[in-house]
Amino acid sequence: MKLSVEPRRGVPLYFQIIEAIKHRVAVGELKSGDRLPTVRKLAVELAINPNTVAKAYDELRREGILDVKQGIGTFVKGSLPDLDAETREKKLHQLCKAFVLEGKKYGYTVEDIFECLKDLVSERA
Repeated sequence: MKLSVEPRRGVPLYFQIIEAIKHRVAVGELKSGDRLPTVRKLAVELAINPNTVAKAYDELRREGILDVKQGIGTFVKGSLPDLDAETREKKLHQLCKAFVLEGKKYGYTVEDIFECLKDLVSERA
């Protein structure tokens, strides 16, 4: 599994790891039973503190996405949990807000972002 983190992105590294693993689970790159690298191995690959990786793995375990088997390894437990309508709505709002804020950091207006999204949606149609 190849992950990358961007220290200058302004997003905590452990959160970048969480989001990267969730994305891979959501798109099917990681499936139930797949083994993840050890904390130490992933920390070396990413050139970050092992505690950062451990924090990400622990959060994913609490969310029910990973299963840690002492002495054996860390495994994908299953797919992302189904969310109720209210939680899905909140999550979409969080994602959109983060996306717009990230775009604004680079000088894009909301209109620029909206136009780009419309173009991307129409390309898929």
